[in-house]
Amino acid sequence: MKPQNLPTREIEVDDEGLIRLQKLLAQSGVASRRRCEELMLSGVVEVDGEVVTRLGTKVDPRTAVIRVEGRRLPPVSAHVYLALNKPRGVVSTMSDPEGRRSLGDVVADRPERLFHVGRLDTDTSGLIILTNDGDFAQKLAHPSFEVDKTYVAEVSGEVTKATLGRLHAGVELEDGPVAVSRTRIVQHGTGKTIVELVIHEGRNRIVRRLLDHVGHPVNRLSRTRIGPVRLGQLPSGQLRDLTREELGELLDTAQL
Repeated sequence: MKPQNLPTREIEVDDEGLIRLQKLLAQSGVASRRRCEELMLSGVVEVDGEVVTRLGTKVDPRTAVIRVEGRRLPPVSAHVYLALNKPRGVVSTMSDPEGRRSLGDVVADRPERLFHVGRLDTDTSGLIILTNDGDFAQKLAHPSFEVDKTYVAEVSGEVTKATLGRLHAGVELEDGPVAVSRTRIVQHGTGKTIVELVIHEGRNRIVRRLLDHVGHPVNRLSRTRIGPVRLGQLPSGQLRDLTREELGELLDTAQL
């Protein structure tokens, strides 16, 4: 399946709130109705953990856990799931009593009451997920789910392979150890290095404290990925809907 944005139109259901599975797949943008029937007959469509091959099977689009070729199809809901490229200088709260520019100001034209999933410190730009699904926001932000997050940092000094080795081995900070999943040097410059790190930690200013601890203070920092969701070319201050594939994987991660 190619990545698709979530459908914006309402799903057509019968009086019992059910819909034929192949029709739901087609209306959700998986493929044409004929191709969806072929997918069912080939045994790659599951509903609630069971392979469904009988055409005409009806499901509840709000509650059924549907997978096509192993990939989760998000349920139909009134919730929105958004990726924002947070500008530097914006506070990661929906409002700020001190009058600083906040996430709420960036998305002031949205009609929904949005929650942010996790935080970025004020001086850090990049990807943050917003939603009006409170359960999703709370569960995905919980440290027990350990969603990988990718950051790109411009730091002072020349980062060496030995320094990367220290990061991989784990660094002990004042509030406990930090595990780094992956690192790579993106670019060396005069007196500075651009480095990419993948971690699943969510502690306050963790990337800045980590790099400062190994002798490379951060000059600029941006988060470029959360789990399957990539920042890509999304302009600063702009939003986009999560794709069906991104949301499906995050729902599985959050066990929803």
